[in-house]
Amino acid sequence: MLLSNEAFGNDFTWGVSTAAYQIEGKGNSSFTGESIWDVFVKKRGKIFKNHTGDVACDFYNRYAEDIGLMAELNISNYRFSISWSRIFPLGIGSVSQDGITFYNRIIDLCLALNITPWITLYHWDLPQELQRKGGWVNRDIINWFSEFTACCVEYFGDRVKNWMVLNEPMVFTGAGYFLGVHAPGKKGLSNFLAAAHHAALCQSMAAALIKSLQPQSNVGTTFSCSHIEPHRNTTRDILAAKKVDALLNRFFIEPLLGLGYPTNELRLLRRIERFIKPEDEKNLVFNMDFIGVQNYTREVVRHSSFNPYLKAKLIKANKRNVETTLMNWEVYPESIYHVLKKFSSYKNMPPLMVTENGAAFTDTIQNGQIHDIKRTQYLKDNISQLLRAKQEGVNVAGYFIWTFLDNFEWAEGYRPRFGLVHVDFQTQKRTVKSSGNWYADFLRKKDAAALNSLSKMSTESE
Repeated sequence: MLLSNEAFGNDFTWGVSTAAYQIEGKGNSSFTGESIWDVFVKKRGKIFKNHTGDVACDFYNRYAEDIGLMAELNISNYRFSISWSRIFPLGIGSVSQDGITFYNRIIDLCLALNITPWITLYHWDLPQELQRKGGWVNRDIINWFSEFTACCVEYFGDRVKNWMVLNEPMVFTGAGYFLGVHAPGKKGLSNFLAAAHHAALCQSMAAALIKSLQPQSNVGTTFSCSHIEPHRNTTRDILAAKKVDALLNRFFIEPLLGLGYPTNELRLLRRIERFIKPEDEKNLVFNMDFIGVQNYTREVVRHSSFNPYLKAKLIKANKRNVETTLMNWEVYPESIYHVLKKFSSYKNMPPLMVTENGAAFTDTIQNGQIHDIKRTQYLKDNISQLLRAKQEGVNVAGYFIWTFLDNFEWAEGYRPRFGLVHVDFQTQKRTVKSSGNWYADFLRKKDAAALNSLSKMSTESE
């Protein structure tokens, strides 16, 4: 049987994702406040080759060209984030009408081109003025974020119905407030636990606020997820894998579902109790309309006595003799299947959306074209595993590729390219890659070779 995207159903959502700091550039900086990433990239040694997001893809000035290109590629759903410091240059207080106008133009153009906007409220770019007050470690972030959320619903909610509250809270709290490798560069378990608890409260309370202001809205939030496996089938490696799974995959979804933090498997999380106030347990819970799952790879874990917190260590992909991406992530399409199955096993889980999935490989321009065979195959294989999960009863309702444009990839700078569209960061020229054309054809339901390949892989996986 020939497989097409019709196998997913007519109401399945296909799209692409981007993030404000990664593509916009500073734009009209006289009306925009600094974010923590504007400050962090200036610290030498933090970013690959000291790259910054000052220009990035210059989307601030080129959004019309890029959204027009989306329409040409048959992309009908666009997930993008709102830069908090474009709306509130000081984090709270006075609203920048320049920022409001900018996002209104994006939304209006999307709608004019029959592209549905999906807004992410927080994709890591906290206003620096709020970081000076402690940022996510300060419990006042709940009120600050509520003000920002209400403002976005007020100005954009007449045309935007689909909202994602947070992007990958484990990453921005863990990398930014525990490891110090992302903005704002803070370290320590106490910083992490405070930031994480406040983020967990924000994801539920902001969602509740959106629904109160806009009852017909479609509200969710997104989580970074990896399929976790023990290195060896030993008691210590299995226990180590369970601890890593509790931290990376369960930490934020379980309190949202009313299950509390996974402290039984990860006892160090009990230290979070000193940040919990009497009403918090109730306020952590909210019935989302959907849950965003973001997956790129699997992680293999072994016991390690040298890690004082987890007694566990991730074995890097390049140490395991497996195929990898430029991020040194294993190419393991089955991971997305396992993650979807895992999340769907929770009681009362709402529909799942794959809100990010993609890969960075070396792209070479030859005669003005980029034949990114590995990326195209990666997407085919992952979509095949997505279909496998759906055919087994997982309620998965959408798939967004990360990402539309090559962009600024945080600490990795401009080295890894995830885009369906190549960006020459010197000239800002856009070139659609073979993967972008393949996706356009897949959405157009005409790429017989790609669909036959998917059908074969789906059959083999059964």
